[in-house]
Amino acid sequence: MTIEVPNVSVLPVYGVDPDRTQTTDLVTVVRRRIEGRYPVDPFGADPQMQDLIAPFATATLRVDVDHPERFPDDGAAVLVSNRGLGVVEPAVLSVALRQEAGRRLRVIGAPDVPILGDLLRKLGAVMSYQGDLAALLRAEHVAAIPLGPTWLRTGAGMPPMQLLVAALGYPVIPVAVRPGGPFGLPLRAWKVSVGEPLPVRAHRGSGDPLAAAELAEAARDNVQRLIDSM
Repeated sequence: MTIEVPNVSVLPVYGVDPDRTQTTDLVTVVRRRIEGRYPVDPFGADPQMQDLIAPFATATLRVDVDHPERFPDDGAAVLVSNRGLGVVEPAVLSVALRQEAGRRLRVIGAPDVPILGDLLRKLGAVMSYQGDLAALLRAEHVAAIPLGPTWLRTGAGMPPMQLLVAALGYPVIPVAVRPGGPFGLPLRAWKVSVGEPLPVRAHRGSGDPLAAAELAEAARDNVQRLIDSM
């Protein structure tokens, strides 16, 4: 199986690291947009906009992380996590990675529709294409692949095996997310439990469907074990 990787051209970054989080403010964001001097990556992400909105997400979602040292400090990695019907779990995972490792998360699964899809891509989401995931990993980003949605948020959903083909040869880390309370209310915090990276069983770019199926099964089983232990 051959994965088609997009032709990613080199775009100006204007001093903004595409991976590491930075502090910004509304005045800077507005001024740079007026001047036309703000970075947008080949997938449509606007890192300055992400960093501007991040404090609001952090204030809204209280997140406790078990084993934060298992988040990668640098280099490519894939986080495989559970989710309910909505998009809150990926947002919680993005907050967790930002506060513990200082990195921006690229969530796989942006809808290919006008306005909403464009907005989510500006905030770091990427469409569910093998080539896009492969390009993200080659650029050494951290990508999140949510498992299939579950109605009651209890359990690990089905893994998207076609995406995990592109993840072969890279660190794949199972993660479990437990619901909590929003807006800093005196409810329990959202909890993120980070598992050990799964064994690498294939070379990068091998496209081995059997290895991808084994990886998908291992990812789901390990996410379920983390959920059961929370």
